[in-house]
Amino acid sequence: MLAPTAIVFAQSGDESLSRNLTPAELFSLANDARKRRQFDVAEKVYRALAEHPQIDLRTEARFRLALMLADDVARPVDAAVLLRMILDEQPDASRVRIELARIQVMLGNYEAAGRELRAAQAAGVPAEVDRLLRFYTLALESRKPFGANLEVGFAPDTNINRATSSDTLSTIIGDFDLSENARATSGIGVFARGQAYYRQRVGSQLDMLYRLNGQARVYEDGAFNDYALSVQAGPQIKSGADEITLSALASQRWFGGDPYLTSYGVSINYRHPMDPRTRLTADLTGNVANDRKNDLRDSDRLGLALGVDRAFSARSGGGLRVSADRQMARDPGYSHASGGVQAYTFREFGSVTLVLDASYSHLEADRRLFLYPRRRIDDRFEVGVAGTFRSLRVDRFAPTIGFNWEKNTSTVGIYDYQRLSAEVGISAAF
Repeated sequence: MLAPTAIVFAQSGDESLSRNLTPAELFSLANDARKRRQFDVAEKVYRALAEHPQIDLRTEARFRLALMLADDVARPVDAAVLLRMILDEQPDASRVRIELARIQVMLGNYEAAGRELRAAQAAGVPAEVDRLLRFYTLALESRKPFGANLEVGFAPDTNINRATSSDTLSTIIGDFDLSENARATSGIGVFARGQAYYRQRVGSQLDMLYRLNGQARVYEDGAFNDYALSVQAGPQIKSGADEITLSALASQRWFGGDPYLTSYGVSINYRHPMDPRTRLTADLTGNVANDRKNDLRDSDRLGLALGVDRAFSARSGGGLRVSADRQMARDPGYSHASGGVQAYTFREFGSVTLVLDASYSHLEADRRLFLYPRRRIDDRFEVGVAGTFRSLRVDRFAPTIGFNWEKNTSTVGIYDYQRLSAEVGISAAF
């Protein structure tokens, strides 16, 4: 028999009556309050049931409360947090995952919504919710007109300027001493990353998408402050299940408070679902870059990347991405061709999500720069691990911790470096 739960009902005057109600009676009370649009009463009862020691009861309470908050009270963020709490305990609950995907669409988090739908397919969908899955998959086509997100935190780093640790630089005319700012410098900074977008509906299969992206790393020594801002605008076209985004783009980067790099160009992004659990992406980018520090590094750039993302199960997934880039600079010594491969995997362990990624890239310059004895050839390795800890959440936010190791070996000493960095910040708890 289910354990009764105590609840107090207000009576006339200052009197009150306390009596025990069964969980079934409490659910009935909450449902009646919701029908009468007494949402504050319904929320209190659901939240009391959400603390029940029996998992199926607290799951049902959280689920009903999440739907009420999303559909009746216009609080989709709180609803998403509740659904994520359910999935932390029951990752194979496909109906819950599908509802979370729906709410992510409401919030404009289309990448997260698609990831949840692929995870639901990987977990297996009962026949009774298969139609719901198809419906919410189509709901991804219904685009929220605007949205924004922001990440902030602290960023300790052993090499904030990605510089060599050597005191000298070898050249064809001898070794030169490097200044402090030209050598590896450690520091603890504050980082922020943000994005905002506006979507203008043009037709049933066509939108105009405008995006603004920004990021910053700020240190006590302002000489190493790094800021970047970019804008993109262009049409987004739906063709069956495929999506094509064409964008004109412009960006500006500042380093140490001074303009460093200005670029403008175009990009094409293509997304194709290979099956319910797998997605293919392709990106083609071309831009013109103006290096404000050195005119010889002004360049035309072309990049191509192909990637595959797949849900392995309801708890895990991963992806692989290969890329090629060509930079044609004013000085052939700064022109280069490069290629790389990147892989990632994620796994949910209860209320903790861990992400592991690794990448390798190879770069070769067209010619030797006059000052250096050898043509530049680089090999770059990077490994990172990051975790989101939802059990430590505060309201709608959860702490995140990430560590990253990066090493670049180069035939030109000034490009040879190694760094270990971390990020401690907060993100949405869903």
